[in-house]
Amino acid sequence: MSVLVLSDLHGNLSAFQAVLDRAAKDHDITSCILLGDLIDYGMCSNEVIKMVENLPYKILCSIRGNHEDAVIRDEYSRFSSDRGRDSARYTRSILTPDSWDYLNRKMAPDGKAEFAVNGKKCLAIHGSLKDPYWKSIRPEEALEEYIAYDYVFSGHSHLPHLFERYYGCADGVRRNKKKVVFINPGSVGQPRNLNNRAQFAVLDMENEQIVFEKTAYDIDKEQAAFCGRTDDFYRERLRWGI
Repeated sequence: MSVLVLSDLHGNLSAFQAVLDRAAKDHDITSCILLGDLIDYGMCSNEVIKMVENLPYKILCSIRGNHEDAVIRDEYSRFSSDRGRDSARYTRSILTPDSWDYLNRKMAPDGKAEFAVNGKKCLAIHGSLKDPYWKSIRPEEALEEYIAYDYVFSGHSHLPHLFERYYGCADGVRRNKKKVVFINPGSVGQPRNLNNRAQFAVLDMENEQIVFEKTAYDIDKEQAAFCGRTDDFYRERLRWGI
């Protein structure tokens, strides 16, 4: 089974559509993991949520990100800038009843979810166990708190990563080693790795094969959707992947 792994769509409808088109063309997707921040920064939060609700795949999990959490609670103190706070308030003001229903009823409310696939124990978390909404998993950290899982999916940083950690355990068959695979697919709607393409990952759990994809989308169209009600920084950064 191939799993589509998506994070940080950020109201970017053109990027999301390009990802779905590319995934359908090049991969046999059967299920999807959504790692939060569907909304905000971009102008199409309602449209992105509607498209998520119509995905033709089994949704293994859909978890809230820090932007959903802030907008739901109407509390913005942890954003690092006034422009970020203003953007989130604007997004809150334009959400439709259907969007509110999805945020409140269909997204895991703690920024994390556990599930199993093919006998593998999985954790999906927007940030990290240290702070599910606001602190990213970093490859240079020890990360021993994740030893119970086989796969850990995370977002928030907008920076893709794939790495494995091996921990000691009482398992003579496997030479007393426990493996944890950490995956961050990068950002669909607002990449920050100096590549402006929409980014996602596809995981074949049976073969432990992970493919990271970057696909072009119509940045001009997405920039044209901005209405002038938020800081122009969020419009311009799409061009540069910053």
